[in-house]
Amino acid sequence: MKTSDFYYELPPELIAQTPLEQRDGSRLMRLNKETGEIGHYHFFDLPGFLKPGDCLVLNDSRVLPARLLGHRVPSGGAVEILLLVDRGNKKWECLVRPGRKLHPGQKVSFGDGTLLTAEILEELPGGNRIVSFHYDGIFLEILEQLGKMPLPPYIKEELNDPGRYQTVYSKEAGSAAAPTAGLHFTKELLKRIEDMGVKVCYVTLHVGLGTFRPVKEEDPLEHEMHSEYCVISAETADIVNQTKREGGRVICVGTTSCRTLESWAGEEGHLKESAGWTNIYIYPGYRFKVLDGLVTNFHLPESTLIMLVSALAGREHILSAYEEAVKEQYRFFSFGDAMFIS
Repeated sequence: MKTSDFYYELPPELIAQTPLEQRDGSRLMRLNKETGEIGHYHFFDLPGFLKPGDCLVLNDSRVLPARLLGHRVPSGGAVEILLLVDRGNKKWECLVRPGRKLHPGQKVSFGDGTLLTAEILEELPGGNRIVSFHYDGIFLEILEQLGKMPLPPYIKEELNDPGRYQTVYSKEAGSAAAPTAGLHFTKELLKRIEDMGVKVCYVTLHVGLGTFRPVKEEDPLEHEMHSEYCVISAETADIVNQTKREGGRVICVGTTSCRTLESWAGEEGHLKESAGWTNIYIYPGYRFKVLDGLVTNFHLPESTLIMLVSALAGREHILSAYEEAVKEQYRFFSFGDAMFIS
């Protein structure tokens, strides 16, 4: 297996730059993971592919407005700080720009400096910084005033409505990027799904920017997987276990929900209340313990996420489906269209 085995040609104009006006109006490709058969639908058709007794698992993490624009004190030079991981005591691991100017001891001010200031404490291997923030009040409220949404690097246009980079069910703040498969759901669509007898439950995985990091090694097994914090509640564990016992399907919305369940499942697929860091790396050859189906977006070439969906449906089926999606002018990546693999 080589990283180049997961490459496909994508015309740049198919990378969606803005969300559609109607969340569930995006297109939905249905892929049979056993046969490779493909069907073309819209996302609002999803309930027709679900059955009473199935279980839909969604990631309720909420994206932080984690991109902070400020200036160095006293020189006034512009800086950008991106919050990655909360280290406690008002300290965060951050990505900073320009790195050559932001060394330990450098002070930074945001806005007019009355709400938020910071100091670079430590430079980590790989270039990230530990940053200490100084403020009064509630940090999340300050971020809502000063922060911007940390859109992926392939999105070049400004987002007019920051709420469109949140799922309608997001609750637990902590992600540096959206769990994008969930962006297609509306509250009305979720109600339709629940009303037909499908159980809906939630996990939390705070998405890190490592999700966009390409696999640079020729042998993908040499790639070092990033870690992300995730939580499974006792209620969700019980619902998933009951679904499996009664013969229903467990369908994850997004690779983040999938990775959360697979990280904490026992060998026989049994779940219990869990919380902690995961760096699970799923690629072809992996045996899924819990997952039966997956709602997901179209992923970057040679990424760990295209390897994950290839583990579920087979590399040949996935690459064939992606080739069909390009031919049919599907929209790709975060604000793009979706696929239902079952």
